[in-house]
Amino acid sequence: MNIKKIALAVVLIGLLGFAFFAYYVYNAMFVDNTAFNNEEACIFIKTDASFSEVSNDLEPLLQDIGTFEALARRKKYVNNIKPGKYCIKKGMTNNDIINTIRSQNFPVRLSFNNQNSLQELAGRVAEQIEADSTDLISAMTDSLFLKKNGFDNKTALGIYIPNSYELFWNTDAEDFRERMLKEYKRFWNNSRLEKAKSIDLAPKEVMTLASIVHEESKQAVEQPRIAGVYVNRLKSAWPLQADPTLKFAAYQLSEYQGVVIKRVLNKHKEIDSPYNTYKYAGLPPGPIGMPDITAIDAVLNYEKHDYYYFAADAQRPGFHKFAKSLSQHNRNANEYQRYLNQQGIRR
Repeated sequence: MNIKKIALAVVLIGLLGFAFFAYYVYNAMFVDNTAFNNEEACIFIKTDASFSEVSNDLEPLLQDIGTFEALARRKKYVNNIKPGKYCIKKGMTNNDIINTIRSQNFPVRLSFNNQNSLQELAGRVAEQIEADSTDLISAMTDSLFLKKNGFDNKTALGIYIPNSYELFWNTDAEDFRERMLKEYKRFWNNSRLEKAKSIDLAPKEVMTLASIVHEESKQAVEQPRIAGVYVNRLKSAWPLQADPTLKFAAYQLSEYQGVVIKRVLNKHKEIDSPYNTYKYAGLPPGPIGMPDITAIDAVLNYEKHDYYYFAADAQRPGFHKFAKSLSQHNRNANEYQRYLNQQGIRR
């Protein structure tokens, strides 16, 4: 009799244990474990992140970190951590969360424009993906990479077409560089290559001229006309005499570090630099900044006209007055100089 009671007690205890275990497993796997109110919450898992780091990032988002960790170990996630951006939806179970951070790396939208140097570009990109600015600079200035693809340190900025791109957050510096080279080649389709050829410019040279046009005017409506002025000068073997190139040359000198040049003076025209387009004919060695796509296409679709000169328009800030003769240009330029004097802008 006692034996039967003991056996029954053992069975009951076993059933209770199994019920408890089943309840625990059910809660660990199939019950909502999210603790945030938004529709979703995202985490960024670094390359080589440990499970404890992932768990620490998730803890504020979960009701019970213990059940998540237990199931993660049981499903061997702790030894198979994948870097990237992962988004957890409200109401997900631990099982859903583990499956998500194991396989659903979510792409990010990376954007950049108007970066004046590779250093500035690296800093901007490093804010948006895992790669840091030091690694990005190293990759973008790698001499073997540049030589293999027909660039050098002076033309390297032209590889990076300002736009928005979708890629994974854990993209490293080399992969970012290769992706941008691929986008550069895609940008230079047959149509653009033919247009560049028609004005006897290589894509790298178009990028250089576009950077000057972009610095001259941010007004897309007049960029093709400004580009036309410079194309006319190039075709006539005139020096470009582009003021933005003087500023660029000056900013390379120690005496102009931290200085903002608001007015180009005759002394700037004496700077001995290949970027001084008053001293040296033709295009400078490379872009003086990152041109918008509008400026690139403005060069490729430049306005055909007889203008050889332009000066800032005092009555319409941001726009310019164009001239066919030097005498007319001098009148326009003098008008703008008087405006600068009135504004107290001396340098």
